[in-house]
Parts: sequence; C-alpha cells; structure tokens
Amino acid sequence: MALGSIPLYNDFLMMKLVSWNVNGLRAVCQKDFDGIFNSLDADIVCLQETKLQEGQIDISFLGYESYWSYAEKKGYSGTVVFTRVSPLRRVDVPVLDADVFPGNEGRLVVLEYEEFFLVNCYTPNAQDGLRRLDFRMQWEDYLRRYLCELDAQKPVVYCGDLNVAHQEIDLKNPKTNHQNAGFSDEERGKMTELLGAGFVDTFRYLNPNVEGAYTWWSYRFKAREKNTGWRIDYFICSDRLKDRIRHSIIHNEIFGSDHCPVELLLD
Repeated sequence: MALGSIPLYNDFLMMKLVSWNVNGLRAVCQKDFDGIFNSLDADIVCLQETKLQEGQIDISFLGYESYWSYAEKKGYSGTVVFTRVSPLRRVDVPVLDADVFPGNEGRLVVLEYEEFFLVNCYTPNAQDGLRRLDFRMQWEDYLRRYLCELDAQKPVVYCGDLNVAHQEIDLKNPKTNHQNAGFSDEERGKMTELLGAGFVDTFRYLNPNVEGAYTWWSYRFKAREKNTGWRIDYFICSDRLKDRIRHSIIHNEIFGSDHCPVELLLD
C-alpha cells in the first residue's frame, strides 16, 4: 500500500511527477517496467541509476519525450527524464570544477517548464567509511548554489535519490547507522542547509509524523520484508510551491528495484 497524504479532490489542472532509482534500467525492464510505467500514468517520470551508455537500450513510451544523461564510466550512475509535457528547453548544467569533479557521472538532467525548473538528480554516495565525503560535501554546496540560482528565476522541483536520510524518523535504525554513509551529521546538515535556503521536503511537509515511510531497502537480511529501510528519495520544491502540493506519495507497493518510486502531485 502506498504511503502518503491523498486528499479527496477532482481537479483536472494537475501535474503528476514520479521519481525512481531503478538500479539498472536494463534489469528493471525485465521486471515489467513497461507495465509499472503505464500504471503510474505520470506526466513526468525521472529515473536515476540507469547504468547505461548511449545506445545501449532502445526504450520509448507513446507520447513521451526523453532526456538522458550518461556517465563516462560504463555501468554506472546515469539519469533520464520521460515527459509528455514538452519543456521549454533542456538546461545546460554549468561545468563543475574539473579538479574537484573529474569526469562526467551523468547525475543531473535539468529541464525548464513554463512554471518551474525540474532537476532530476542522483546524488553521489559518501561510500563506506565516508571515504567520498569530501566530494559529497563539495557536490552539496555546488548544487545548493545552483538550485538557488534557478529559484531566483522561477520555482524549482528537485527530485531523485539524494542519498541521505534527513531525520531519525527517516530510517529504521538511526542509532546504529549514525555516521554511516547517508546518515552522517555532515550529509544531514547539508540537507538542513538546503531546506533553510527556501525549499521544502514535500513528503515531510504533508506527513510530519509518519513513521516507517521508506524508499530504499538493502537486498540483505530480508530488509524489505521487515521494512528495515531508509527514506532517501525525495521531491523537494521551492517554498512558494507549498500551497500547490496536493500529495506526496511513497509507492512502497511497487517492486523491481531496491528503491521504490515516489510521486508528487502539483496543481
């Protein structure tokens, strides 16, 4: 059963957005991805961790345009947006400092729509022992500045696997995971900074006290069966979009990846 706030309404002027880390698009395509995609019936679908190079898959959906970003490293990272609402343009993401961010990891797709910028993101993992934490901190500072620059022009809808559980309520075992990747004080602090810069975590905005709401589960120890998970997949919006949020849902009933899709409905 999906988790989230589902109001009763009947309004045709809505936009449904879905975000999902598929942990390999070719793999999930063998698990009824077409059926899942069509059942979600979203206007915009953002995927992360596609693990593809250009030309490695032939996939399309009737009525949808697609916008891809590929990592230079084979079988790694990668993002894509499928949209049946044509954007005004694809935004060229500013080049990151090559000394700090070597290579292209395919982590961002940015589209401009009439009323907002869409940023589909696969945030770097700090990795075991926090050995990539310095990179992660630089990434967070870069992206926060970039989101604020976009927000100065028009509202932002920022989504994806952000690789952080912000609060203790956002994972099953906060005490034993303290200072592990995804739940370090440093990573959580950067999320706090982002939200303090004029953005809102849509799920927590509507569901401040809901427990057991997770989007990622380890494949080990029957974690998903026991709901021993983490909420690390988000829809984050500019504060001034808060009154337009109609629901923010976690589709924990959908399988196919170690993550599940999350959904946002805006009017």
